[in-house]
Amino acid sequence: MTTEGLPQRVPAVGLPERVTIYEVGPRDGLQNESGIVPVEVKAEFVERLADAGLSTLETTSFVHPKWVPQLADAADLLERVERRAGVDYPVLVPNERGLDRALQAGVEHVAIFASATETFAGKNLNRTLDEQFGMFEPVVTRARAEGLRVRGYVSMAFGDPWEGAVDPAQVAGVGRRLVEMGCGQLSLGDTIGTGTAGHVDAVIDACVAGGVGVETLAVHFHDTYGQALANTLAALRKGVTTVDSSAGGLGGCPYAKSATGNLATEDLVWMLDGLGIAHGADLRRLVDTSVWMAAALGRPSPSRVVRALSG
Repeated sequence: MTTEGLPQRVPAVGLPERVTIYEVGPRDGLQNESGIVPVEVKAEFVERLADAGLSTLETTSFVHPKWVPQLADAADLLERVERRAGVDYPVLVPNERGLDRALQAGVEHVAIFASATETFAGKNLNRTLDEQFGMFEPVVTRARAEGLRVRGYVSMAFGDPWEGAVDPAQVAGVGRRLVEMGCGQLSLGDTIGTGTAGHVDAVIDACVAGGVGVETLAVHFHDTYGQALANTLAALRKGVTTVDSSAGGLGGCPYAKSATGNLATEDLVWMLDGLGIAHGADLRRLVDTSVWMAAALGRPSPSRVVRALSG
């Protein structure tokens, strides 16, 4: 693989100088696998991503194994991973029991997973849209009291497979309640990939108008309809500086079957490199890592950049 001279760097006006890549491959990427990936493979995956220069690695989830058996080895994985200085290893916690397990594992950063819609709250959390906050509040309060940072995900922020269109004001309302609860970052999730660039503008504008500062926002796009990079660029133009992505484009959502893979980290890095935006990742090592993981999973990576540079 050679990337010398490519892509040509042509900075654009009105974009951030640096973007934080919030790598979700080890958690969001692998949770949707039909089979169980061995814990030693997961640990090597995390190590390879750190070697590639990624400084935020969402490593696993302390969800009940009944619901996501692919991540039943969360505690074992965290014991195996050498947690490096300067690298953040957040984990997802669905409830207080999950927080208990995360604290026992010595984590410093947790995330909760909320819904912007009534139907998905019921299917994913067994709660109403309003009741979900009662479940999250003690988790966030305890986590903050223990000195942990807390991220809040807002899923179905750009469309719901059961309800259809989602009012940006409703997304903003959910996000504001999570921030007021104590979430220091809010990730807006296009869980089924139906968002477009103008829609991204509308949701971000609604959040800011509702009192959530743009510096608090991150974006999490799925590439179901090929819009993830366009949507990311729209978010960057609005001032968002944290972008979720998954090495090799792994991932989906086990509770929303129309959700396909996440924005591939390599595709994101290619775009950021072309725009002259700093991010700290090594594209060559990322591609090598995704080729290695694709071989472990027994199928090619869906990332266009991985395919182009490894062919």
